[in-house]
Amino acid sequence: MANTQSNHSKGLLLTGLGGLALTVDIPLIKLADGNHWSILMMRSGVTFVAAIIIWLVWRSFSRNAPQLVPGRAGLVVAGLYGLGSIAFITAVYNTSTANLVFILAFNTVFAAVLSWLFLRERPRPATMLAMLAMVCGVLIIVSSSIGTGHLFGDLMAVCSAFCIASAITISRSSDKDMGFTALVGVLLPGLVAAVMVAKTGFHVEAPWWIIFNGAVIMPISFFCLANGPKYISGPEVAMFYLLETVLAPIWVWMIFAEVPTRNSLIGGAILIVTLVAHSAWQLSEGRRRKASLARQPA
Repeated sequence: MANTQSNHSKGLLLTGLGGLALTVDIPLIKLADGNHWSILMMRSGVTFVAAIIIWLVWRSFSRNAPQLVPGRAGLVVAGLYGLGSIAFITAVYNTSTANLVFILAFNTVFAAVLSWLFLRERPRPATMLAMLAMVCGVLIIVSSSIGTGHLFGDLMAVCSAFCIASAITISRSSDKDMGFTALVGVLLPGLVAAVMVAKTGFHVEAPWWIIFNGAVIMPISFFCLANGPKYISGPEVAMFYLLETVLAPIWVWMIFAEVPTRNSLIGGAILIVTLVAHSAWQLSEGRRRKASLARQPA
């Protein structure tokens, strides 16, 4: 029991650190000021090189360094993170930051549904109600984009959320260390972006922001969030993406004065309140179950 609690705490710490690091990703992309293929190529390339260097150093000091891509499950997870990165960068340039991060919080719903379908982790009635409320919130956000030119970006955000949730679910079912797999997965979008840059040209005004993002922020966030499913459930991992949902629009508002639309704020508020309330309920239920078990005679 003590070991289980320790692993759960470790999972919460890992995913919390990863989620916090991820909150500065979008501001750094915007500060770099470039076209999205150039940004994607540079961000992916720097992240991949940083991951390989970290892995080689780790392996030189310890034989217990995790595999870069552990088997077929690792290949699928790497591909999903790669596709998610392409959809994410595309969304950054085709919708508002608030819309993007609010919709990305929807990966909690995707993770819960996928865990139910493939891992037989049936959600409780309260979780299903929370999922329904979140669907309503996302529909409100997306409806405000119809006719404004942001609908494509919103749909790309949905695709990114689905890819992330799928990767989390497969990582949890495989019970393998996927920390470096998420980082290696950026090779796919990097190659796609390189082909596009060869056709359209390279343009990044302030590349040092992307270098910092790819060399420091991405390795920390991807490694921690990809390792989380080893210790905690998929929906729990997905909930730590809520940190980006709350903080990224604040950073962008402070730096770029980008103000969210009314519908975006209404839908985002529904998502955040639902997630916070559901998380509080889960915590309360967990404590109640532990207290009940402690009172049972040995």
